[in-house]
Amino acid sequence: MSEQESSCPFNRRSFLRGAAAGAVGTAVTGGVLIGGAHADADAANSGGVATAESYPFHGVNQSGILTPAPGEKQAFSCFAAFDSTAASKADLTALMKTLTERARFLTAGGVPENLGISQPPSDSDVLGPDVPADGLTVTLGVGSSLFDDRYGLASLKPAKLKPMTIFPNDSPESAWMHGDLSLQLCANHPDTVHHAIRDIAKHTRGGMQLRWKIEGYNSPPRPSGTPRNLLGFKDGTANPTGSLASDLVWSASGEPAWAKGGTYQVIRLIRMLVEFWDRVSINEQETMFGRRRDSGAPLDGNAETDTPDYAADPNGDVIPLDAHIRLANPRTSATANQRMIRRSYNYDLGLDENGDIQAGHIFVAYNQDLERQFETVQKRLIGEPLIDYVQPFGGGYFYALPGVADASDWYASRLLA
Repeated sequence: MSEQESSCPFNRRSFLRGAAAGAVGTAVTGGVLIGGAHADADAANSGGVATAESYPFHGVNQSGILTPAPGEKQAFSCFAAFDSTAASKADLTALMKTLTERARFLTAGGVPENLGISQPPSDSDVLGPDVPADGLTVTLGVGSSLFDDRYGLASLKPAKLKPMTIFPNDSPESAWMHGDLSLQLCANHPDTVHHAIRDIAKHTRGGMQLRWKIEGYNSPPRPSGTPRNLLGFKDGTANPTGSLASDLVWSASGEPAWAKGGTYQVIRLIRMLVEFWDRVSINEQETMFGRRRDSGAPLDGNAETDTPDYAADPNGDVIPLDAHIRLANPRTSATANQRMIRRSYNYDLGLDENGDIQAGHIFVAYNQDLERQFETVQKRLIGEPLIDYVQPFGGGYFYALPGVADASDWYASRLLA
């Protein structure tokens, strides 16, 4: 039994064994990103009426990967996986073209088509008669199962793409795992996210079927700096930015030609046992993370952005050797290329059948190489003290497609050519 376990009067292992299915956890590293947004027009150029913020849809890479961090902007999200029901490669191509059309419209905003009074309306009107862009990004990925024998794509599968690895501390639930396609929707308001997933599902009913979906949210920095996860700690402080982020994300050599401009996406659905966590002393909580809860500063520093000095603390007297931040990012030259871009959200599903709060973390990471980055870091985290309070139960590995080049292009055009 660890020192942390012996200092707490509750039996954590027993609690976990009794927790309801649907709970779950992994590396609790969060989601701060980089990039730039633009307003379609400001109030001065639109008759005094401010228009909705939007992000580019066309480009070499998809938006929603290095788009600004979820926080005050893009604070709401939906992550969904779909099974492809397309009967042939031609049908899959038609599906991709429809997805492109819907994403292009939804991210730009505008007035939905009027189909006449004898037809069902083309839009749900959840956002009113004029759909705002509202900072929406749509990011589409493909799972390894799409490259089976249905569509003749086996030889074109990204080099590292595979079903999500199950780690020793995971509690996988099949209903929340994998998928042929992944869809990440991020926006400034929750009704925009709801409207988008509803619109896309309606228009693609014949080509794909929802397998699982979960909605997430983030709060603004409190009181400043990085937003917090549901364990109360700042999440994503050390996320790479700028050119370093780009160097760690976009596909490198060894990938099929069509995949250039894409990246590997990891989605981990993690239940946080928040009621149990709230019984733990603040000293023990901070020791497990390696950071102060109030400021986010490393235990050997004073500010959130201070760099922990592990060389000056080789025995872990200040920041324990098994602290989350020390395992996740040892800050050595040998581990520098193992870092990844994280874009994570909180979730709340209400109560489980035992009446316990069913809430936690949607961990999302973008990697150039799944094995070199995410899996290497995750292996270091096996057995960390936080495993008594977090459980991974779902998600998947996907390849986020290259961007849609222009108005004549469509998702996966080079893959399906």
